[in-house]
Amino acid sequence: MLYTATGDQITAAQLYPLLALRSAVFVVEQESLYEDIDGRDLLPSTVHVWWQPDDEPHGYLRLLRDPDGTHRIGRVCTVKTARGTGLGALLMKAAMERIGDEAAVLEAQTYATKFYARFGFVPEGEPYLEDGIEHITMRRPAV
Repeated sequence: MLYTATGDQITAAQLYPLLALRSAVFVVEQESLYEDIDGRDLLPSTVHVWWQPDDEPHGYLRLLRDPDGTHRIGRVCTVKTARGTGLGALLMKAAMERIGDEAAVLEAQTYATKFYARFGFVPEGEPYLEDGIEHITMRRPAV
């Protein structure tokens, strides 16, 4: 089942497993030591989107607003068993429906650029290392 909640709506019981999923994927699996808890998860403007068919979430992403109003997609992750099933695309479609025709940006791991290109995102600038993983900025202009 697909769920969404803003930062001021999400409960501790909902947020905790989402933080655990993010940690399992980014910190443990990808061995990327970074401060995931950045103070933005509970902002009213933050939107959490996740798929949870049973007791635990299988996929997640977070929508933020940059100071200029641009939507920022981040923390896109799925459990290993859900990869290749279309779950990432389902989450991105939900995010894009929420964003509508407005501009959006994300920081993609470079291996995923073709995936994000399916949603109108175009690489911008040069690849860079973030927490030991190669990324590139990708933008989708307002349409």
